[in-house]
Amino acid sequence: MDKRLIVRDIVGGDSAVSTDSGNLVFKQLEKELAHENAVVLDFNGIELMTTAFLNAAIGQLYSTRSSDQLNRLLKLENVAADDRILFKKVVTRAKEYFSNKSHFEDSANNALYGS
Repeated sequence: MDKRLIVRDIVGGDSAVSTDSGNLVFKQLEKELAHENAVVLDFNGIELMTTAFLNAAIGQLYSTRSSDQLNRLLKLENVAADDRILFKKVVTRAKEYFSNKSHFEDSANNALYGS
């Protein structure tokens, strides 16, 4: 039986907007995934969501788990159609970033501080 995590209960309301809230969700997911438990992440009742939240909650999973593992163990439910676009962007960026983290950090440093 899959473990069901209700985002609304974890974040304490209908808005999933802050990095701190995303980190709360991430910690719950990590706890379950560490035991190879299948997880349903239920977004029922979430009215507002940001990429900051999703980067913390979902994006950083790609630093600890493979895409295959996440595809196998993590299911999303009750995601609003508009929010699916945010998920796709966050997942794509996370996969790119964590597959070549040093390149992204070097590029960011060069952009900020020069060569």
